[in-house]
Amino acid sequence: MWFLEHSWLIPVVPAAAFFLIILFGKKMPMNGSEFGIASMLTSLVVAGGTAYEWIQRVDEGAGGESTSARFFGALGRAVVPRAEGTAEAKPFVEPFIKTWNWWQSGGTKFTIGMHIDGLSVTLLVVVAFISTLVQIYSLEYLRGDRRYTHFFAALTLFSAGMLTMVLAEGLVQFLLGWEIMGLCSFMLIGHWWEDGYNSRSALKAFFTVRTGDVGLLIGIAILYFQSGTFSIQGISEWALSGQPSHLVLLMASIALLVAIIGKSGQFPLHTWLPDAMAGPTPVSSLLHSSTMVVAGIFLGARLYPVFWEGFSIHNGGANPMAIIGGITIVIAALLAFVQVDIKKVLAYSTVSQLGYMLMGLGVGAWTPAVFHIFTHAFFKACLFLGAGSVSHSGSHHSFDMKQDMGGLRKKMPITFATFVISTAALAGVPLLAGFFSKDEIIASAGHNGYKTFMYIGLAGAFMTTAYMTRCVYLTFFGQARGAAAGKHHDEHDAHAPAMAHADAGHGDAHGPHESPLLITVPLILLSIGAIFAGYLNAAPFHWEKFTEWVEPGAGKFFPELVAPETFTWAGALPSIVLVALGFVAALFVCKALYAEKRAPIYGLTQRSAPLRAGYKFLWNKYYLDDFYDKVIVAGLIGPIAKGAYWVHMNILDGFVDLVGKFFAAFGKWTYKYVDQGVIDASVNGAGRGASGAGGGLSFIQNGKIQQYAAILFGAAALGALALVIFVQA
Repeated sequence: MWFLEHSWLIPVVPAAAFFLIILFGKKMPMNGSEFGIASMLTSLVVAGGTAYEWIQRVDEGAGGESTSARFFGALGRAVVPRAEGTAEAKPFVEPFIKTWNWWQSGGTKFTIGMHIDGLSVTLLVVVAFISTLVQIYSLEYLRGDRRYTHFFAALTLFSAGMLTMVLAEGLVQFLLGWEIMGLCSFMLIGHWWEDGYNSRSALKAFFTVRTGDVGLLIGIAILYFQSGTFSIQGISEWALSGQPSHLVLLMASIALLVAIIGKSGQFPLHTWLPDAMAGPTPVSSLLHSSTMVVAGIFLGARLYPVFWEGFSIHNGGANPMAIIGGITIVIAALLAFVQVDIKKVLAYSTVSQLGYMLMGLGVGAWTPAVFHIFTHAFFKACLFLGAGSVSHSGSHHSFDMKQDMGGLRKKMPITFATFVISTAALAGVPLLAGFFSKDEIIASAGHNGYKTFMYIGLAGAFMTTAYMTRCVYLTFFGQARGAAAGKHHDEHDAHAPAMAHADAGHGDAHGPHESPLLITVPLILLSIGAIFAGYLNAAPFHWEKFTEWVEPGAGKFFPELVAPETFTWAGALPSIVLVALGFVAALFVCKALYAEKRAPIYGLTQRSAPLRAGYKFLWNKYYLDDFYDKVIVAGLIGPIAKGAYWVHMNILDGFVDLVGKFFAAFGKWTYKYVDQGVIDASVNGAGRGASGAGGGLSFIQNGKIQQYAAILFGAAALGALALVIFVQA
């Protein structure tokens, strides 16, 4: 089990590469990018080996059953009885855990180590794979960028942070990886910080996510002081042991849910995520597919026993996790309809899909939610990189679908094919990856007593198909517009000046064309994943290797809620129908609005006051940004800041000034009366006395030997006289 034993290399190698890039990158032939790519390839190889050995461990049933394993398995079987005819639970497979003492404070030991199970293996492989492809893609996309070396340094550390968090054995190490990602996302989103919008977007992302991070700190504190450990395994056992009060688990769950909302862009803290598109497209792809935003969902999946008990998920009905996820699905999908920036369409799509994942956890569909993390990574990374390909080679670095795209399918056939495949997977078209994961979440919601959320999931499937059909139509169909037709308008081109692209001219000389291999090969590989990744857990075909390897077995570490036969072809029929209706409806509207021959519904939002108001409401993103800026910041934080400034200027600065004036006066007094009046006067007086005495005695120092003899004789006579007098006395 070499790979399991040495899986600590997965985050350590890219972390070391970060320092190599910073120290030596600009002196290297590829300006440091070779360190980043080599480190991610190494991590991918080790992650693949770790996954292989974990699968072997599961297949062999290695590790036996601990007391906690028997408890969890019994709990799972007790909560939801097995359906007739289903297989008996397989033995629980212990996670592979290895720890080292990091540091110690009093009697508390802080450890660093590895917690390897099906969940962590899934994320390790996905993050390493997507990160490797994104770095290869960036070789071309960022070619000639003024901060090329620093980009690869931050991108590599970003991946290292996610891998550190996924591998964490304890919550302190988990927090370390979590915060590394927060810092790197700030650097990467603001990569082109010369543009004010980019720097503001980076700050917005940083501060919004930090708001959620307060919840993580509070949640960790509650769990530690109540359970007495930072160990994820220990906390999970404690949460399901029946020892903690429900109130404690509820408070911890709420605090951790706040962290998930901030990190994973859930309502109402989702507003930072679309603005994060200010960063280079490879950053958008990595951030939205397998790192950063997925970190919040991973937190929910990793500490699921806490939420399971704290939110009483097993009771059905509704709970905060399911409610937030359901709201996020709908509000983000609606916002995607009014976007003209292709990356922002995909950003709101990510928010909506993250809502599916959170809702899945909230309705008890742990495995489908985790599986959706897995499948979503492939098609969402492909979509973002496809948008970057269009910008790079088809629209003169513009992301405006209405102004600079259209008619690109024949000029960019590989980008078009991979984009359409990934769009179909995202929409949940049968036999593609998204269908097997997203539809199982929907089916699980209905099966587990969360009927309302099943309907929300179905509505989201319809909307996803509709807004992505609009996106594909505007980008690849219809008449070429703006830059896609060879007309450039750099006032709308925010990226090209900042990138200082060395090869930007070749696109201008030849017009829109297919992107180079460094861009198209990652697209092809990701689209293959978008097609076939779902077959690892294709429940309608009874192919459920993902369930077998990730849970693992039917006993499970987490309580089992979904029987294998829950997701069937018959159960998926409503979703399939809605996906088809979404495509037809969106295609009709697109042709009516964007084709040369426009239908009567064109301009309907301008002619109808209610529709105009609704469109404006969506265009302004529910006015949440205005609420935060003008109410929260200006109305609450503003006065606090002004009050703090007044205290600073009038009290703190006043006190400092007073102290300064006192010591200045004291210094003057000391100088005048102590230094000048006493010390200097004494020294000067001693000097004058010595000078006078020297002048008085100088007459005897005349060099005459006779005078020296007389003085010596006189002194001897005086001495003899004194001797006679004192002896007689």
